[in-house]
Amino acid sequence: MKNVKCNVLKLKNKRNTMALEVKVPSPGESITQVMLSRWLVQDGDFVEKDAEIAEIDSEKATLSISAEIDGVIKIRIPEGETIAVGTVVCILEPSESPIAKEEKKEKEPNFDVQKEIPKDVKEQENVQMESKDPEVKLSPLARKVLQEKEYSEKELIEKFKRIRLSRKQVNEIENDNSEAIAKCDAKSEWNNSREIERKKMTPLRIKLSERLVSVKNETAMLTTFNEVNMSTILSIKKQYNEQYKEKYGVSIGLMSFFTKAVTEAFKLYPQVNSMIDGDEFVRYKYADIGIAVSAPKGLIVPVIRNAESLSLAEIELKIKELASKARENRITLDEMSGGTFTITNGGVFGSMLSTPILNPPQSAILGMHNIVERPIAVNGKVEIHPMMYVALSYDHRVIDGRESVGFLVKVKEMLENPLKLMFSGNDPVKELLSL
Repeated sequence: MKNVKCNVLKLKNKRNTMALEVKVPSPGESITQVMLSRWLVQDGDFVEKDAEIAEIDSEKATLSISAEIDGVIKIRIPEGETIAVGTVVCILEPSESPIAKEEKKEKEPNFDVQKEIPKDVKEQENVQMESKDPEVKLSPLARKVLQEKEYSEKELIEKFKRIRLSRKQVNEIENDNSEAIAKCDAKSEWNNSREIERKKMTPLRIKLSERLVSVKNETAMLTTFNEVNMSTILSIKKQYNEQYKEKYGVSIGLMSFFTKAVTEAFKLYPQVNSMIDGDEFVRYKYADIGIAVSAPKGLIVPVIRNAESLSLAEIELKIKELASKARENRITLDEMSGGTFTITNGGVFGSMLSTPILNPPQSAILGMHNIVERPIAVNGKVEIHPMMYVALSYDHRVIDGRESVGFLVKVKEMLENPLKLMFSGNDPVKELLSL
């Protein structure tokens, strides 16, 4: 029995030392090829289990590849290559982390015979060490906390000496320095140069280009405009933002008001929340609202499911979660599919007015823009108010002009009087009086 156990243990150890092939995962059923956009580690680096090691671009999204075990990476495929799903991109050779190895060495007994250092020499060395300036600068508040905790500066320095910096953190320091240098040398880049740069388009950008062209060719797209007085919403935000943030952990945002107004307006104008499928109209009895987000690899549209049933806080929290995932390239295909309507906000980039393009197969998209103080007529007097232009692009095959204009006007009314959001866009007083 002892021999059997030993054999089993040896077999397990042998399996643990076997190299692991890392293959390209499938981003979706219809996708057979992807581009290896970039490596997040260098050849020969040690990587921990579940750490992201590479990014791949498909025609639908950017996904990351993670390490399944701790080990040293051996890269096989260079960046920028288009490869088939299932291709081996690197090898992971099981290994202990450098920190673990160092800790083991520290724990090993030291059998070197050292001569006893005289007491007066030890005291002199200690005095010299204490007299040295600390290697870290402490603020007065930090120094006070150290005194309260009864820690010395020496203990703090020794602790930070044992902290291991990752390659990413070092690169961030390098990038900070390079950005500062780039700002200083910005003028020199245009020093009578005739050079050009070519860069291969990613599958996501290629697919996006094809879809944008197809929208122009295959839909009867029109755009209607209006303007919204944002005074009431901004006043609400100013008055209640701190309480709201304390309760829900997120600030009051404009996007949640627009999303709620859109879902309420669908009840009166359901054509806007529909699409064409062959020779049939498909009308949705739910509202999955896509929120256009500018990600590092291009524009993507994560979707808020059943937005019509969510509160303002729930919408805002979901937007924050999806936007964060999109910018960090952690968004999944399921989180980007199935939207029935899209909202895009060019105002964050300073856009005053635009004609947003449809996100097929959807039939409409709402464009938000920047808020600018403008003079407007109020009860026969000129007043200055924070105004926003809004635009609704729609497929005229599905939505008539009356529905598109009426829908946008109803959204405008609910944004200017948010109480209407509680009564499906109707006047609160008339609802109270049952008129």
